[in-house]
Amino acid sequence: MQEPDRDQGLCLLVVGPGGWVAHTLPKAGVVVVGRGSDAQIRIDEASISRRHAEFVMGGKNPAVRDLESANGVRVGQHLLGPNTLTPVEVGQVVELGSVVVVLHQPSMLPALGAAPPANSEERPSLAPGGPPVIRDAAMKRLYAMVERIAPSGLSVLLLGETGVGKEVLAHAIHDASARNEGPCLALNCAALSENLVESELFGHVKGAFTGAVKDKTGLLEAAAGGTVFLDEIGELAPSIQAKLLRVLEERKVMRVGGLEPRAIDVRFVAATNRDLKAECDAGRFRTDLFFRINGISLDIPPLRDRKSEIAPLAQRFIARALAAGAGAAVGGAAQRASAPELAPGTTALLEAYAWPGNVRELRNAVERATVLAGGGVILPDHLPTEISLPASKAVADAPVSADAPAGQTLQEELEALERRRIREALDECGGNQTKAAEMLGMPRRTFIKRLDAYGIVRPRKK
Repeated sequence: MQEPDRDQGLCLLVVGPGGWVAHTLPKAGVVVVGRGSDAQIRIDEASISRRHAEFVMGGKNPAVRDLESANGVRVGQHLLGPNTLTPVEVGQVVELGSVVVVLHQPSMLPALGAAPPANSEERPSLAPGGPPVIRDAAMKRLYAMVERIAPSGLSVLLLGETGVGKEVLAHAIHDASARNEGPCLALNCAALSENLVESELFGHVKGAFTGAVKDKTGLLEAAAGGTVFLDEIGELAPSIQAKLLRVLEERKVMRVGGLEPRAIDVRFVAATNRDLKAECDAGRFRTDLFFRINGISLDIPPLRDRKSEIAPLAQRFIARALAAGAGAAVGGAAQRASAPELAPGTTALLEAYAWPGNVRELRNAVERATVLAGGGVILPDHLPTEISLPASKAVADAPVSADAPAGQTLQEELEALERRRIREALDECGGNQTKAAEMLGMPRRTFIKRLDAYGIVRPRKK
């Protein structure tokens, strides 16, 4: 990937509740950051040592060294050892004690924009499914980071595998920001064709193309005063990347077929499961757009590294499945005083599984198990075979069957749930069958067979 423009040097953003402060860094040399009067960049905060860390400039990449500080230095989720020189990338989070700093290019700062004064009033989460489940230590640090950077107004790039919960984190950033009274609108860039993405993002005027029977406000205009979440931004076509870059630079949007640009006021949060640096090197993603959206980057760990959250997430998905209608298929279990419990052996299996599909795969497995359990305890035998087969001896000794639920046959219940999940996945992916199959953790060939078996019309390619 093309490196940032070293001719203009870099700056160090110190992120605080009211926004950020930029400190110019030399093109070469060592800059000490600390609370003491002899530090080149002075941060008067209790968690900062007198000589906390130093940034070394002038090499291939900038680097940071912990000067034996009392409260440590973290790069991403990694705690540095004393006097260890560690490379730092533009946009990467560096924690000095409880203070967040980020390296960036000065030319990007006008596009990033400082936020208006933060609103300290607590508000309920608008994230899908309610407040997030936070048990794992790394996730607690991540959400603490969100509380610190959200009021700053910086653009945020969320990184992580498919299904780890990037949209949930995007809503958390919005909720904790000064824009939380405005809308938080999302667009899955991978779910729509190039023409539809352009229309959805920028809007269009009447007559701009066949079917444009009236003016349409785009997502960037509709989110005025709020947050735009661009999921799977790595899937954008090059032509759309160029137009989005112009929007980020000028803070104006041109509707498809329009003649006059319109001013917008939004905060950008983007997400991808791709390595955007590698995409830039391959020429598939614009380097200048990468630096624009990467005001600050956050890595979300996969579910297999967050075992303490698996059981609480499973219980939430059980309750959600019952509330959504699965309870009617298990003899009225939705009206039970409490949701079905997970047998100890079941919990052990869930925590031992690698979850390549992460939280999304866990949800699908738990919804299926909820129907199979018929309102009773969820046993290992109710889990998909890829999860239940590698059982330990303790799990194998546990009961592996339960009475079939009254009313519908088991096959009818499973078919009803599967049909509903397939329709939901198609809707969420804009009719893209490949993406819908991936979302469900199902081979594409099997997915197509299910469409035919259930009489679901196969969407036409756009």
